[in-house]
Amino acid sequence: MDIDTRSAGSSGSSAIDIAPTGKALGAEVRNVDLKRLDDQAFAALLRAFHDHSVLLVRGQTLSDQDLIAFSRRFGELDWAPVQETGRRFVEGLPEIYIVSNVKQNGEPIGSLGAGEAVWHTDMSYLDMPPIASALYALEIPPVGGNTSFCSMYAIHDALPDDLKRRITGLKIKHDGTYNSGGFLRQGVTPTDDPRTSPGAIHPLVCTHPDTGRQMLYLGRRRNAYLVGLELADSEALLDELWTYVARPDFAWEHVWQVGDLVIWDNRCTMHRRDPFDDSSRRIMHRTQIKGTARPV
Repeated sequence: MDIDTRSAGSSGSSAIDIAPTGKALGAEVRNVDLKRLDDQAFAALLRAFHDHSVLLVRGQTLSDQDLIAFSRRFGELDWAPVQETGRRFVEGLPEIYIVSNVKQNGEPIGSLGAGEAVWHTDMSYLDMPPIASALYALEIPPVGGNTSFCSMYAIHDALPDDLKRRITGLKIKHDGTYNSGGFLRQGVTPTDDPRTSPGAIHPLVCTHPDTGRQMLYLGRRRNAYLVGLELADSEALLDELWTYVARPDFAWEHVWQVGDLVIWDNRCTMHRRDPFDDSSRRIMHRTQIKGTARPV
């Protein structure tokens, strides 16, 4: 693994290291305590975030307040969405969203259970989707529950020229009916007709506001719809585009350890989760950085 050392101090006196994964995206940030991150170190971390789209920081000991404070350095935070149980999960800390299969007194303490979470971009069904998500590992199962990320820059760049011409100017509806675990969102009437389902409409090809790079903005497959096309044509074209998402050369898989924090750019990545044994415990706390503009 190549190490790209950036000159910055985690406490004003040491340098952090940026170690790229060697894959299409992702880098590990080393020699840093996120509770003691000075402005120079954060500037280096932010550059790495834009360069690599996903950052991993291992060995952290963060309270919910620490996680919120670190995440706020990227921008204002979203409140956690109301989930399939009809409630949020951390009293007094609405920014914290719990991803977990654990139940207490028969009630889930979090969301998404132990099943597979399919490829998706967080909350792209909003008019102004979040900029980034940060996920912190508190408990992990002995096997399974890995998270994979794919680069929507690399996928866009790999499309054949004729396919790029076919998708030029198209807009896509990002469905708001189901979450990535397949659960119906709170207060939504179920439908599987992508032309009538709730959601936001965004350009299919977007330009990243910070890097200037073009990316494919697919969001998620279920109930997606290319506006203005016949349904069969929309389905066929989306299926063709999604074949690129499945290619491993565009992805990086993360195997979690307790104390890992991963932060990813929701605009230019997608992610998925492997299923795991529901008798094992998995508890992750997530924050999201609020979007400031519509995708363009």
